[in-house]
This record gives sequence, C-alpha cells and structure tokens, in this order.
Amino acid sequence: MKDIIIIGGGPAGLSAGIYASRLGADTLILEKLTPGGQITLSSEIENYPGVCESKSGIEFMACWPEQAKKFGCEILSEEVTQIKEDKGFLVKTPSNEYRAKAIIVATGATPKRAGFEGEEEFTGKGVSYCAVCDGFFYKDKVVAVIGGGDTALEEALYLSKITKKVYLIHRRDKFRAAPVTQKKVFNTQNIEIIFNATVKKVLGNEFVEGIILNLNGEEKKLKVDGIFVFVGMKVNSELVKDLVELNEWDEIKVDLNMQTSLKGLFAAGDVRENSVKQVVAAAGDGAVAAINAIKYIEKEEK
Repeated sequence: MKDIIIIGGGPAGLSAGIYASRLGADTLILEKLTPGGQITLSSEIENYPGVCESKSGIEFMACWPEQAKKFGCEILSEEVTQIKEDKGFLVKTPSNEYRAKAIIVATGATPKRAGFEGEEEFTGKGVSYCAVCDGFFYKDKVVAVIGGGDTALEEALYLSKITKKVYLIHRRDKFRAAPVTQKKVFNTQNIEIIFNATVKKVLGNEFVEGIILNLNGEEKKLKVDGIFVFVGMKVNSELVKDLVELNEWDEIKVDLNMQTSLKGLFAAGDVRENSVKQVVAAAGDGAVAAINAIKYIEKEEK
C-alpha cells in the first residue's frame, strides 16, 4: 500500500509529489498523459516568482518530474478510471489496481468548447485549442482567436509572431486579461480586435476557410485559415463526483488544508473550488495538500 497516490501530473500534482516524497511518504503519481499538465501548452511564462527569464510551458515544466523522482516519487503513465473507499483507498486503472492511505486529486481542467456550428467537425482541421501545438501550421496565414482572458490574449500575441494577421474576437466590449497583456495586444499591429462578436459558423470544405460572425446582431464573414479557441476551462472532477462535495461548476470543495468532504481525499490545483487557475497557485496547492495528507496519515496511525 502506498502512503499517497496523486492523480494528475501537472504543477499541482508534481508539487505534491515533490513535497510528499521529500517528507518521506511512499508516493505515486498517476498521469494519463505526459507529466507537465496544461501549462505545457502555454507559449510563454514570465510571472512565476524566481524564474526571471521567459520560458515556454514545456521548458518551464521539464525538470519538475525529475525533481519529484529525485526524492523517490514514482510516476507512471496510467489513466485512473475509478477511486473507491476500501480500507483506505483503492485506485483502478485499465491495467492495474493500487491502494493508498490518502489521495490527492490534481486532475486539472480541459479547454471549453465555444459552441459554434462546425466546431467539432473542424477540430483538427483548422479549429485548435493550443497555439503552441498548432501555430506553426499557420505561418504567414490569417487566423482568428476567440476569447478575452489572459490565455486568449497571450496566445494571440504568440500567433502574431508567426501569422500574417490575427483577428481577436471577444463577445464583450472589453477584455478580462491583465492590463500589461492588453497593452501588448493593443500595440501589436497585426492583431485586429473585434469586440461584441461571437462566431456563428465555420466555413470550409475539408479545412477551415472562414467564419461567420454575429457582430452587433448582424452577420459578418471573415476569411481565415485557422481558429483558436480560448473561452475557459472545464474542471476534470468526474472521478470523484460521487465521493466528494462539488459546487455548481463541478469544482471540488476543499478547506484551507485542501481537504475535501471525504477524509483522506485532498484536491489541489485547477480542479478545486476558487482556484485562480495560475501555475504558482497550483504548485502551492500541491504542497499544502501533500503536507496535510501526511498529517492525516500520521493522525490515523496513532
């Protein structure tokens, strides 16, 4: 039996793995994809304290798994399909079963769909949710970015360095992004901002050739080669929906110790209630969850 099993290998999960294993807990991280999480899709990180040079998400996360392993944390590429209470916790994957005294859920979030006609049909054929992954394919072409938060504006800036032109489309009349990011966008010549607009439909045959906007109640056609969607995230809490208390957005409710409504089960990072969806906060959550998971185990074993 493991002391702690951490589900998810993003900043929260890896931070938890580093702290738990360094404090002596027999720790396992289960991550269905490559360790690093959603942040590896980011084009630039420049606001993590102590990291003074801008780095891509992949560069930034590269050493985190090795740091966790250095302290004895085991990391396996397996997708968790079920968590059960069973003399502690039973964790199932398609090929194995694991037992643990405590669980830390750090499953993060995935990009939301915008909901326009043709979005699903053209995903991978001109509709993308990752500028770093797919931006190269649009060198010297025209793309649309949908969204008004930090991610949308940051990825529009990234794409502006590759593409001929970026249409930045937002449904409201002002952005929600950080002022410094907005200033950069407003000062970038090949970014054209379209406020008060939503994408109604994708135009194209095999690949995206354009979009129809609903702009102030009127339809407007734009010729674009690609569409990048950044309209928020959906938390990945399905694994524990029948085990712990969730809020109205399916985020896991936790206290200040990252403890959920089920004793011994902790949650950290973007999947938890009131997360600010920032790497530094997720890393902090992971550390808090690991420390308190160890305290829980010690208390139970007395």
